[in-house]
Amino acid sequence: MYIGILVMVLLVTCCFFATKARLNFTYDEGLVFKTAGLIAASAAVATIIDVGEGVYQGVMVLDVTALEIASNDEIYDIVIQGSPDSDFGTDTNIVDLCSITLAAAEVQRTDCNSDSIVGRHLLPFINMINETTYRYLRLYTVVAGTIATGINYKARAGQIRG
Repeated sequence: MYIGILVMVLLVTCCFFATKARLNFTYDEGLVFKTAGLIAASAAVATIIDVGEGVYQGVMVLDVTALEIASNDEIYDIVIQGSPDSDFGTDTNIVDLCSITLAAAEVQRTDCNSDSIVGRHLLPFINMINETTYRYLRLYTVVAGTIATGINYKARAGQIRG
């Protein structure tokens, strides 16, 4: 019985600290993917970041300051793309590594039934798919719906350390 109580205390303690844990990553000015600026049409962000030849595990920190969803049909997909080409010049070499959808509740892609909100959103990612690493990364924003103003966000990546 004593061991059972001890195990229960340990589980509760671990759960408490897991919920209080902070994501540990490094921040570098060289990993700023997008500065503030309104996006009202689908497009790639001009900044391309070289993360090196190896596997890169990171988190994209998206600080969303404006998100137009007044018509209840707006969807914004922020996609991290990778390529072996430093200029993303060959479209067949571009891959979508991961994405986040911010949208009005009425058009969420899943059974989520709430409006997305402004604020900080974290998007973990890795530059590898099917054992292929992609050295060069950029953001692409897909905009759909009745857009008057659009979305405004800043984006920077941090490398996740073990």
